[in-house]
Amino acid sequence: MAYEVQKSDEEWRELLTPAEYDVLRRAGTERPYTGEYTDAKTTGVYRCRACSAELFRSDTKFDSHCGWPSFYAPLAEDRVEYIEDTSMGMRRVEVRCATCGSHLGHVFEGEGFGTPTDQRYCINSISLTLEPDEAQS
Repeated sequence: MAYEVQKSDEEWRELLTPAEYDVLRRAGTERPYTGEYTDAKTTGVYRCRACSAELFRSDTKFDSHCGWPSFYAPLAEDRVEYIEDTSMGMRRVEVRCATCGSHLGHVFEGEGFGTPTDQRYCINSISLTLEPDEAQS
């Protein structure tokens, strides 16, 4: 897929820290309960750390107690793309930034969280930056 933001592997390595690169560009996963946004309650917009595309709003974030930030919907369906992931002996749906193709996490359905979409977007904190609403800055 041709992304709006495209960089060479070398450019991504220069832009991102080694840990960010591992998650965003190599589909790694940060350790649970270690990310800066896991328990964040700040109101604002979560953006892709690699390209700054707006991905999620804080009003769709909920406490899933899974160790990573969880959202029940992206800002709009065209903000993310879905890739079937059969790694690690499981069938999952990977979530990537639709603007630059960076790995964000996975989406799960039917887990009983009682969210409006019955979905849990389990997203690595290191894949995101949070832009607080003006009233909070």
